[in-house]
Amino acid sequence: MTLTQARRRHLEHRLLEERERVTRALARYTRASVREESGDISASHVHMADTGTDTADQELEAANAARQTSLLAEIDAALARLYRSAQEYGRCERDGEPIPFERLDLLPWARRCRTHSS
Repeated sequence: MTLTQARRRHLEHRLLEERERVTRALARYTRASVREESGDISASHVHMADTGTDTADQELEAANAARQTSLLAEIDAALARLYRSAQEYGRCERDGEPIPFERLDLLPWARRCRTHSS
């Protein structure tokens, strides 16, 4: 079953919403990183464990930012597929079969059907 025009518009809206959410999250990470680099956060700690905790927090934030950056690339690729060929958007890259609307509604950037998602 191919996607109707109304469902494609709905999925475009979902993609744009998710893009905005991810962009805001990355902007928060960037602002926090700049604040830390500029010295707005005190670097003197009372205990060495505080330094370890700060380092672990920074690594976690960096890993989350990397995931968000990857997700942003997936969303942008999905928007490009939708705009380039609306009739082909929502088809599994492996077998060309339509990806169920319910899956696309949850993951509008999905490239594959559930069967081929691993």
